[in-house]
Amino acid sequence: MTAKAIRSLIDKKYRDNTKKFLVEGEKNVLELIRSDIQIDSVFATKEFQKKHRLLLEEKNVRVQSVEASELVAYGTLEHNNDALAIAIQKKMTFPEATEGVTLVVDDIRDPGNLGTLIRIADWYGVKNIVCSETSVDWYNPKVINSTMGSFTRVQCFYTNLPNFLNKQKAPKIGTFLKGTSSHEFVFPKSGILILGSESHGISKDVEKCVTEKITIPKFGGAESLNISIAGAVVLDRWINKK
Repeated sequence: MTAKAIRSLIDKKYRDNTKKFLVEGEKNVLELIRSDIQIDSVFATKEFQKKHRLLLEEKNVRVQSVEASELVAYGTLEHNNDALAIAIQKKMTFPEATEGVTLVVDDIRDPGNLGTLIRIADWYGVKNIVCSETSVDWYNPKVINSTMGSFTRVQCFYTNLPNFLNKQKAPKIGTFLKGTSSHEFVFPKSGILILGSESHGISKDVEKCVTEKITIPKFGGAESLNISIAGAVVLDRWINKK
């Protein structure tokens, strides 16, 4: 692939058309190689290839040697001394919220927040995230970069949230500024955790689907919590109360 073709994957329209996406940096590329996601091509420095020779041979990965300056020119990172890969978007099976915790995010726009939330979900063993159709693209390079490899273990789906939620029999627990304290709430064994957007919280249409409203108790003066931090706080309470 040419540098222009690789950089085109920064554009969502091109990613959608080709069904490919960018993976950058040592950690993310290594996690990609270890995963079941199909790889189109890998570009790496000689130092990276030498350091990870056994893994590359074990997975039969063909690598095109490039300089670190070329990796920076091809991708989105300011510094990349290791590797860049082009991967094929994985076909995912839409989840039924019947076991464990399913995470639902309503209109999350910031790529870093979604990437961090994917990483948090992976930490707590959450396998599925369902996003509103207005949420940032899962395959946005900034999202992938923020996951630190967790994109290989968590599945993401985009859909009309009210339609999805109305079909689910599992408890639908939403985070609000007012609700039952997350310290006192009795979390179910399985269910759906709904998080709202960074700016506006859970939308009115999605709020109608919520069966339980909870809030994270505040002890200081901050007005609100970042969506990924709120997700981590609630998931920690939920998972540890099982």
